[in-house]
Amino acid sequence: MKVLILSTAYLPEIGGSELAIKNITDRIDDISFDLITSRPLDTLPYEKIGNVNVYRVGNKASLFNLLLPKNFLSLWVFFKARQLIQTSGSYDVIHAYQASQAAGGGWLLKFFYPNIPFLVTIQEGKDLQKQSVLMRFFRYLILRKANSVTTISRYLEKYIKSYNLGLPIAVIPNGVDTKVFKKVETSIRKELGLQDQRIVITVSRLVQKNGVGDLIKAVGILSKTLPIHLIIVGTGPLESELNQLTKELGLSSQVSFLGSKEYDTLPKYLSAADVFARPSYSEGLGNAFLEAMACQVPIVGTKVGGIPDFLIDEQTGLYCEPGNPESIAQAVSRILTEPSLAESLVLKGLELVEKEFSWDHIAQQFRDIYEKQ
Repeated sequence: MKVLILSTAYLPEIGGSELAIKNITDRIDDISFDLITSRPLDTLPYEKIGNVNVYRVGNKASLFNLLLPKNFLSLWVFFKARQLIQTSGSYDVIHAYQASQAAGGGWLLKFFYPNIPFLVTIQEGKDLQKQSVLMRFFRYLILRKANSVTTISRYLEKYIKSYNLGLPIAVIPNGVDTKVFKKVETSIRKELGLQDQRIVITVSRLVQKNGVGDLIKAVGILSKTLPIHLIIVGTGPLESELNQLTKELGLSSQVSFLGSKEYDTLPKYLSAADVFARPSYSEGLGNAFLEAMACQVPIVGTKVGGIPDFLIDEQTGLYCEPGNPESIAQAVSRILTEPSLAESLVLKGLELVEKEFSWDHIAQQFRDIYEKQ
């Protein structure tokens, strides 16, 4: 079997789609995978990554991309896919990750190769209803050409069903590599001088949807009664604004902005924490929560997007209200002051991750999907 994957970005860039593709294809060694993606300046036009032949097209320095960044990627992907089909034979499945620019190349291919099944995976973390009319129309056009869809959460499944296209939809979440994400010995507390502090951690891109500002305000509330410190791992456009908020609240000694960290080093930061919290306004699924659960850290999240797929209140985590620092503080405080609750959340959370969110289990589900196309 031959599968052609289309992704707007791929490794070394790291995101939900990129990690999903790598972890799934690494576990399916009897299927031939080609992947077409965009080409940043510092990458080769072709390389082998794991079980995948990676073809990169376009270039950020090209005239077209300087004038209209990414807008021509659909055409680059289409032309490269046609070349591969003509030189090495057809594919059993074309699989697009995200209904974005690369998937637009899949949409074009369906006009020329209508008999090749077109599978689309939806992984959006944004509030889809608030996206532009143009973006939603582009997604609709791509889904019109799809033969089937997978989504990473029931929330996204419900959204795709609202298009009323009658498509077969399978919910297959992103997973966690439990060989990497597990509780480990760590010196982070000592390195940061936090041996006597209760640590709250968030691993988040610093954008509005992740509610990091609300979490900082919650730490301000908690600091009145608890020796507490917030570790923020991640960067983003709101970084300077959040630093300023921290100073204004007088919390500079209780909040650490650590920036981006290598993905495989995250377990040592998570293992140092007492609570993981991300009071999101929207989530496609929320893999950072699952990684914290795998590292045996109790979680606090909001009842939005795909989070209810794994966060069962008072069983695998605690809910707080989005945009409500008092509610966030109350949930975090319960975990820090009720040891039996924290222990129960850890045990049930770890059990759920190992049972439902292992990459081995998810890779088998995709193998079944490919074979049914």
